[in-house]
Amino acid sequence: MSFRIGFGIDFHQLVVGRDLWIGGIQLPHTKGALGHSDADVLLHAICDALLGAACLGDIGTHFPDGDTAFKNIDSKILLKKTFQLIGEAGYKIENIDSTVCLEQPKIKQYIPQMQKVIASILSLNENTVSIKATTSEKMGFVGREEGIAAYATALLISINN
Repeated sequence: MSFRIGFGIDFHQLVVGRDLWIGGIQLPHTKGALGHSDADVLLHAICDALLGAACLGDIGTHFPDGDTAFKNIDSKILLKKTFQLIGEAGYKIENIDSTVCLEQPKIKQYIPQMQKVIASILSLNENTVSIKATTSEKMGFVGREEGIAAYATALLISINN
């Protein structure tokens, strides 16, 4: 049995006038993430972790921001397409561990819903999708609430062995 580990990271600016999508759900907030798609920083980091583990490049390779087909696209669609790509490459997901870094809003109460959404898309049990949240203690662009960051790792297992 072959195991592969991938790491993903994503950042987006926070601006007034955009919806805030994290982990496949819309959160109430005065700012939203700026991006070509819905700018769901957590789903983008998870996509990169999965693609990296399967050695399939990154999210920009498969869903370039210069392609109008992906303009304002729901990142849940990108995650589903990523899941299909890793399946075609001969891998299944064992687990995902992730962290969202932002000052506001506090997302702890939304984590179970995010886990449910992500697990559903990836055909996983919710207890295999870990989501944690932290602040940057008022330091840097996250601390000044200018942006949001997410980090993810994924463990894949080869299904071709």
